[in-house]
Amino acid sequence: MKKRHEQKLVILSIGLMMAFSIPISMLFNSEKEVFGYPMILIYLFAVWMLSIIISFVIVKKYDE
Repeated sequence: MKKRHEQKLVILSIGLMMAFSIPISMLFNSEKEVFGYPMILIYLFAVWMLSIIISFVIVKKYDE
């Protein structure tokens, strides 16, 4: 894998650290629910799923 593609994964990791930090996560800690699930749970699993998809695309597309 080339250096620039590794850099994309590093940027993704830094973005995930920011997304999972306590101040950002607590923005979604409310009484609202989506299909009976709390918003913070939806947020955490959505960010997690999105990160898996993005990393898969980067690795699959740029695998050499």
